[in-house]
Amino acid sequence: MYAAMGVLGLAPTETTAPVPPTGGGPSPAPFVPPQRSDFTLRGGSAAKVLVLGAGVAGLACAYELGKAGYDCTVLEARDRVGGRSMTLRGGDVVSELAEVPGSGAHTSAPVPPLTAGTPSPGARGETQRVTFGEGTYFNAGPARIAQWMVTLDYCRELGVPLEVFVNGNAAAYVLTGGMRAPARVRTARADAYGYISELLAKATDAGALDTRLTGADKERLLDFLSHFGDIGASHAYSGGERRGYRVDPGVGTGAELGPPPPLTDVLSARLGRVLTMDAGYEQAMPMFQPVGGMDAIVRALAARVGAARIRTGTRVTKIMNRPDGVEVTVEGGASLRADYCVAALPPHLLAKIPGNLGADVQSALATPVPLSAGKLGLEYGRRWWEIEDRIYGGATETDLDIGHIWYPSYGFHGERGLVVGYYNTSQDAEAYDRLRHRERLRRALVQGAKIHGRAYAKGILAAVSVAWRRQPHIEGAWVRWPSMSGFSLLQRPAGRVYFAGDWLTHLIAWQAGAFESARKVVTELHHRVLKES
Repeated sequence: MYAAMGVLGLAPTETTAPVPPTGGGPSPAPFVPPQRSDFTLRGGSAAKVLVLGAGVAGLACAYELGKAGYDCTVLEARDRVGGRSMTLRGGDVVSELAEVPGSGAHTSAPVPPLTAGTPSPGARGETQRVTFGEGTYFNAGPARIAQWMVTLDYCRELGVPLEVFVNGNAAAYVLTGGMRAPARVRTARADAYGYISELLAKATDAGALDTRLTGADKERLLDFLSHFGDIGASHAYSGGERRGYRVDPGVGTGAELGPPPPLTDVLSARLGRVLTMDAGYEQAMPMFQPVGGMDAIVRALAARVGAARIRTGTRVTKIMNRPDGVEVTVEGGASLRADYCVAALPPHLLAKIPGNLGADVQSALATPVPLSAGKLGLEYGRRWWEIEDRIYGGATETDLDIGHIWYPSYGFHGERGLVVGYYNTSQDAEAYDRLRHRERLRRALVQGAKIHGRAYAKGILAAVSVAWRRQPHIEGAWVRWPSMSGFSLLQRPAGRVYFAGDWLTHLIAWQAGAFESARKVVTELHHRVLKES
């Protein structure tokens, strides 16, 4: 009976157990997916397929094709799988390019870093050696999954256990250039909602909306505003318990923060962006993360594909369509032949690889612009943000060049903990791109101290930073399409070469985009094989 349950996917087996994390730490308990995958290619094939890139899209293609009987080989230039889905632990090494690609701006003179950072020879720049303690990890790339995304379906199928990612926290802080001091998210939100409600209620009372609202509509609107902004029947915002307490209530009634700042101060703070970061469809709670690190997904995919089918440290130097298949040349001169190829590399890197894909395809690949993003992981020996600030997960939002400060959603009440000291994008990230690790750290600690004071720079056990524009064989956090003219072209194969990646979806920068693209590509390739066989 137990064997029969295993065949039906109802009993734990070796293949359903999650891959244990690297760098030590206990392995999570085996997890059995509650149902089979909702995606299956019908009809098997033994055709050979070369997959270029072992990121989420490439591994997903090899995994789905492998389930249908295809003979897949994955070529990856880096020394690890996962691409941008990179989780760092103690013992890992992070190398960066000597300069930001295309900028011509060399890094500054060597500065001894905090945890590592001796310059490497050749084209490589600084190398950081991660010294986090056991059980500490840093999601340097993607870190959260929305509940509607197909990524969760793969976690279910692959047996990757999940936990809640705290995406928004009223106890975290907000700081903008228009504020005199940081404020708790709950306080800033209460003041913004309160004053907006008061203004709209007074405009309604004064008849300013009579041309838009019936008498019944006005009554309903005022009732809504009285609750939304906590303005009551007086239609005047005066603060209240929503702003928070100086002394929390318990046996006594507590002591509220007091009256809100003037309306002009609230407007000057320009809170619109920082108070709505978690309001988007992609950001709404609850969100999730894999237990033990985001790379649990790619490690599980790689385990299903099989280590023998994945060749790391193998850089592609040429892609050629042949009459009877595809020929891919790798660094060192060796050539590999297959019936088909799926190119799941970043488009700006694919555009530089010689071949015979066609001028229009090369031009389309060169259209997306790689963008900057960076993260800093700070491991502390004491979880002071929980003890002193009472912050459990979530993020502090700022308009400083550090962007966001993320607090961990795992390991609560543990001894150590890792804070994402900055997660920045665009121009802010570009400024950090040009710095060495030690300089990024110093700059981020100065900015973070504006929120958390001197405690922010104390008790740091280890730190590591990642600038995605300077990551070898990736050279960008994600891409932007300045023109969509080549988008449709690359949805189709160039001969026997197909293209896959989040950059070919409307979910750019999300793992879900990579999975959605992979499903589309393998379906089209499979239908072609069945038709031609």
